[in-house]
Amino acid sequence: MVNNLIEAQLKRLPHSPGVYLMRDNARNIIYVGKAKILHHRVRSYFQSPQKLTPKIQRMVEQVADIDYYIASSEREALIMELNFIKQYHPRYNVNLKDDKTFPYLKINTKEEWPRVYITRRFEQDGGRYFGPFSSSKSVRQTVRVLKRLFPLRVCSKDITGKASRPCLEYHLGHCLAPCTGAVTPEEYAQVIKEVTLFLEGKRENVIRELQERMTKASEAMDFENAAKIRDQIQAMHEVIEGEKIAAVIRGEEDVIAFVQDGDHAYVQVLFIRANKLTGRESFMMQGTRQEEPSQIMTSFIEQYYSSCPQVPPLLLLQYPVEDGQIIKDWLKEKRGAGIDIQVPRRGVKKQLIDIAAENARQGLEQLKIKEMATGKSLDAALSEIERELKLKAPPMRMEAYDISNIQGSSAVGSMVVFEKGQPKPAHYRRFKIRTVEGANDYAMLQEVLQRRFKHTSGESDSTKDTWAIQPDLVLIDGGKGQLNAAISVMQEIGKTVPLASLAKENEEIFLPRKKEPVILPRSSAGLQLLQRLRDEAHRFAVSYHTSVRRKKAFTSALDGIPGIGPRRKSALLRRFGTIQAIREASIEEITAATGMTGDQAKKVKEYL
Repeated sequence: MVNNLIEAQLKRLPHSPGVYLMRDNARNIIYVGKAKILHHRVRSYFQSPQKLTPKIQRMVEQVADIDYYIASSEREALIMELNFIKQYHPRYNVNLKDDKTFPYLKINTKEEWPRVYITRRFEQDGGRYFGPFSSSKSVRQTVRVLKRLFPLRVCSKDITGKASRPCLEYHLGHCLAPCTGAVTPEEYAQVIKEVTLFLEGKRENVIRELQERMTKASEAMDFENAAKIRDQIQAMHEVIEGEKIAAVIRGEEDVIAFVQDGDHAYVQVLFIRANKLTGRESFMMQGTRQEEPSQIMTSFIEQYYSSCPQVPPLLLLQYPVEDGQIIKDWLKEKRGAGIDIQVPRRGVKKQLIDIAAENARQGLEQLKIKEMATGKSLDAALSEIERELKLKAPPMRMEAYDISNIQGSSAVGSMVVFEKGQPKPAHYRRFKIRTVEGANDYAMLQEVLQRRFKHTSGESDSTKDTWAIQPDLVLIDGGKGQLNAAISVMQEIGKTVPLASLAKENEEIFLPRKKEPVILPRSSAGLQLLQRLRDEAHRFAVSYHTSVRRKKAFTSALDGIPGIGPRRKSALLRRFGTIQAIREASIEEITAATGMTGDQAKKVKEYL
C-alpha cells in the first residue's frame, strides 16, 4: 500500500537524470538507484507489482520515504550512485563485499627513496597504486615475489646515507642499502621504474633493461654485479613461465566472469598483460539473489573500477553491462584514454571468459569446502539438520542413495557415507541391479536398500564390519515418490532408520508422514551439507553406470570371436579401454595383453 507521502512525492518527481534513495520507516536507506529520468524510473516501482521480482516487491513494501538528487548527466548520476552505495551499504543493493578493506600496493613517488608497501587507503595523492587485491594474503604473496626479484628497501626509517653499516637485508641481496649511501638516487630510481613496469605487466621491458645493464656490467669487468643481474633475470623468467596462458591475446585486458550461488556471486578477474596471464583476483558479491546476470556484472564493474587505480584498454565480460555507453564514458574519463567493453561469444576471447568462469566455479567450490571443513561449520550444519528434520541427535553417520540407468539399461545404485559431515569413501558401496527389468527407478531403489540393510544388526558401534553400522539418517536422491518407495521397503524388512529425500529442482526436503516439504534457505549450512551428500551419491552412481555401460559395450563387441572368453575380454578392456583403440592397435600390441596369443590377436583384428 502506497502511503500519502509517497503518492505526493511520485507526482512531483522531476524529468531529469539523478539518483534516488529509498528509506524504510526507521529512515534507513534500503536502496539506491540511478535514473536517466527520475520521474519514469521511480514511478515504475509503484505501478504493477507483477512486473517486479520478488526481491524488489519485498523492498517496495518497506519503502516509507523517497529522497532524490538531480544530476547534470547520467554519468554524474552513476558516480553519485556509487558514492551513496559505498557510504550507506543499502540492504537491497548488490554490494561488493567488504570493498572498503581491500588492500593495495603503493609506491610513494614523492619520497626520495620510495618503498613498496601495503595500504588499505586509496587516495588521490600522486602515488602509484596497484590493486585492489582480494585479500591481504594475495598482496603479501606479491610483495614476496617483488622482494625476490628487486633489491628494494623495506624499512620505514629516514634515509640520510650516513648509517654506519647496512642491515641483514643488504647482505642477503634484498636491499641496495641507501641508508649507508651505497647507491645513488638515480640508481635506486631505476629499480623503482623496473618494479612499476613489473606490476603493470610489462615484464619483457624489465628483462630487456636488465639485460642491457648486465651487458654494460660485463663490459666494465664488473662481473660480480653482472652475475647478480643474471640471477635476477633468471628468477624473473621463472615467474613469467609460471604465468603464461595458452591463448594468444594482443594488448592488455581484464577478463571478468562470475558464478552465482543464492545471495552471493563469486567473481574472478584475470589480468592479461603483454600476452600473459599476470595475475588474478577473486571477489565476493552479496545481495545477488533474483538479480539478473547483467545487473550483477554492472554492479561489480561500477564498484570495482571506482576504486581501481588502473583501467586497461579492453574489458572482456561474461555478461553485458546495463547503461553500457555511460559506463564506457565513465571508464574512459578515469583512464584518460579510450576503452572497449566486449562480451565475446566465440574464439580465443570466449576461451578466456570460459577460463575465468571455470576459475570462479572452482574457487567457489574450494571456498565452500574450506568453510564446511571447519569443525564449527560442520557442527552447526549437523545441528541444523537434527533440528529441521526432527532427529533425536545430530546425524553423525549419514548415508545417501541414488540410481543411475538409461531406460533400465545397465542399471546401478550407489551408497555414499558421510561421517561427522565428512565423506567416508572407504564405506562407499555400489550395486548392480539384479532383479528389476525395465525403467523402474522405485523398484531399483528398493532392491538396493534391501540388499544394504539385510546386513545391519542394529548396532552402531561396529568397527570390523562396516555393513553392520546403522546410519543416523538415510537420504534419498529424489522427491516424494522415491521417499515412499524407501519407506515401503524399510517397513517390509522391519528397519526403523530416519529417512528423508532431497529433490533437485527446488531443493525440497521430504520427510515421512509430513505432507509439506521442509524448505531451508539456500545459504543454510544444513542444506548445503545435505546437497553435498546427495550430489556425491549422484556422482558415484553416474561414474559406476558409465563404467558398466563401457564394459558392456566393449564385451558385446567381442562376443562371437572364437577363443575370446570373459578373462581375455577383461584383459583387453584393461589394456585398451575401447574397441576403437583395439582397431588402431597392431597385432603385436594386442598379443601383449594378458592371456593373448598371436593367433588370437589376428582373429580379434580380423573380426573388428
